[in-house]
This record gives sequence, C-alpha cells and structure tokens, in this order.
Amino acid sequence: MEESLKFVIVGHIDHGKSTLIGRLLYDTGSLPQDKIVEMRKVSEKFGKEAEFSFLLDHLEEERKRGITIDTTQTYFRAKKREYVIIDAPGHREFIRNMVTGTSKAEAGVLIIDASEGIKEQTRRHGYILSLLGISQIIVVFNKMDIVDYSEEIFEKLKMEAKNFFSEIGIEPLFYIPVSALKGENIIKKSEKMPWYKGPAFVESLDLIEKSEIPQDILVFPVQDIYTINSEKVIVGRIETGRLKVGDEIEILPDGKRTKVKSIEKFNEKKEVSFSGESIGITINPEVYIERGMVICHPDKKPPQSSYFTATLLWMDKEPLLRSEKIKMKCMTQTAQCEIVKIRKKIDTATLKPVDGDMEKLENLEVGEVELRSEKILVMESFEKIPQLGRFVLLRENICAAGLVREI
Repeated sequence: MEESLKFVIVGHIDHGKSTLIGRLLYDTGSLPQDKIVEMRKVSEKFGKEAEFSFLLDHLEEERKRGITIDTTQTYFRAKKREYVIIDAPGHREFIRNMVTGTSKAEAGVLIIDASEGIKEQTRRHGYILSLLGISQIIVVFNKMDIVDYSEEIFEKLKMEAKNFFSEIGIEPLFYIPVSALKGENIIKKSEKMPWYKGPAFVESLDLIEKSEIPQDILVFPVQDIYTINSEKVIVGRIETGRLKVGDEIEILPDGKRTKVKSIEKFNEKKEVSFSGESIGITINPEVYIERGMVICHPDKKPPQSSYFTATLLWMDKEPLLRSEKIKMKCMTQTAQCEIVKIRKKIDTATLKPVDGDMEKLENLEVGEVELRSEKILVMESFEKIPQLGRFVLLRENICAAGLVREI
C-alpha cells in the first residue's frame, strides 16, 4: 500500500490554519485551475488579496464570519508520501468538531499568529492534542511578514511555547517561522529568514515517523454484515494485526470459532490483509455474528474488560454527573456505561487542577474517571495499543472523548 499520513492543524481563530492549507495545496500543485480562478474571484469580491483560506472555507457562512466551522479533510503530495490534512475549527464554540477531527490524526500542527502570540485557545488546543495521544507535533509561527520576519520575536515565542509544552510532557519536533499568505518557509527555505536553520514546513512533515501498529494481535471489529449470493459477508477495518485465508478465528465476546473462507477488498480477492485495510470476509462454518463483535486469533486474544479508568474531555453544556449512565462507543462496540468515580479535574485552558466538587464534570473540563460498562468490551490502555484505547461518550451527539489508562 502507498504510504500516507494524516495530520491535523489546530490553533486559535484567525491564526491562519485555512490559509496555510490553501497555500500548501497551491504550492504543491494539488489544485485544479478552476479552483484557483474561483479563489481569485472570491478574494476580489471580499476586497482581499489572494486569500488561500477561501479554498477551504467553502461554506458561505464561514466566508462571511471568517472562521472554520467543520473539520475538513484535504490531500496533497510531497516528496516522501501523500498527506491527509484535517483542518479543525479554532473557535471555542466548535471544540467538539475539532476533537472529532483530531482523533483521526497521526500528527498535529499547532499554528500561532506571530503578531498575537499564544492565546487561551492555543493552550487548550495544544493540551487536547496531548490528551488525544498525539505526541508528534510541529509548532508553526505564522504571519511572520507582519512582524518583519523578526528573529527576536520568533525566539521569544518559541521559548514561551517550549515552556507550555514542557508542562504537559511533550517536546515538539520543530518550531517553524512561516508566512502562509506570502509562501515563506512553506515548500522551501525562506530567503527572508536566513537566520532560521531548520527545515521548511513541508520538509518537516516528511521527517515525521509513522507510528508502528502492533501486528502480533489481530483486532478486526465488525462494521456490518451483508448477504451476497446467499453468503454472509462480514465487513470492517483491521485495526491491528493481519488476517489470512484459512486462519482460525474467534469472535468476541461470544467465543465462537470458525475459519476464514475468503477475503475481498474492492472486488479483489486477497490471500492476506493487514492493519489499516477495510475488507470483507466470508467464514466456514457460518456462526452468529453482529456489528460490534470483534474478530481475533484464538491463541492471542486482545484484552477485555468492563471496568476501566480513563482520561476524559467533557464537551457538553450540561455537566456529566457521577453515577450517570451514558452511551459509550469504542471502535464499533457500543455499551451503556456508568461514571463510577471522578478522581480529578483539570481546566483545559490553565492546565490547573479544579478544586472542589468531584460529583460532575463541566464543559471543557478534563477528568480522570473510573467507568463500568454493562458488558465486556475489547479494550486496552492507550499507551499499550492506541487503537483499543480511544473511545467517545454520547448523549444525542458526541459529548466526550476519552483515552483508556488502565483496565
């Protein structure tokens, strides 16, 4: 399979995320000519010079308000591989959208306006990156043209950012001064900043190492089951491990065993499939199976538990109450779970512990919590197997993102 890497760009509103992405697409030749023409027309309409953010902020409401509302995924190619960019909204009001996008990323870019510096939302976004387990981070100081490409301002901001990240136990890979609007230090090193000795932004992306996915334990969550030509086809995405035709498999939590009869991907027969692939399989003999079950190898099963501790980011205006029963989703598994105990609370803006009431989590507070699910789930601590350690809580919509810490 061709290598690709997903990364998310986060930061305070108006610090230039969409402009940076638009510039990346433009400079890497990833845009059709009609999109470039449209960008120029729209920029003229709003009385601005070439405004690359309009390539991303395609909704009229976003254009008028000047903010990104939803997460947007776009693609471009550099020397080493293809990249999937997740543009996450910066406004506090849309933090849930930002978290949803960030949870799919393998690396993060935190963008900071060099003329404004680090804001409360900048700190919150940096903390959320760490909370969601994203440790490969690049910090970009944008709008260097506004501060006359000043080395002194860059070094001051870099030190401030370093101090912040040291508080949350992360060491960013690079700190890069850029001007997305002017195209400085994006694709190649900028002549306007000869004092900067590090890589240009795209060069730094190529230096990111893809995280290793465990291959020794098969985890294949069942997404759906179809009947095609009177045969049951089980579809899903292999989270970890690999699967071969003829393998004996066990279906959790029931424990029934069967064998893989065939594997198919995009109408192509395969003998073996690996982590990250979305496939369909047939089995023989047929056994009862439904969405949310997990297929594994009998000799090396993934951990299962109904009681676990987790770090939880609450994202609903109505607080989460201790003893509340709430829907949980981990991979394709769903279950009702109970908030048994709130051990500790942290303010995502100040990173300081919140004293007092441990009976509830307020909006945008982080809690260390203990949970009990109504049934056994396949899960593991995020540190051991990240794919099994991420989950969300739902009321009508997603209202919390969490990482399993211990089972």
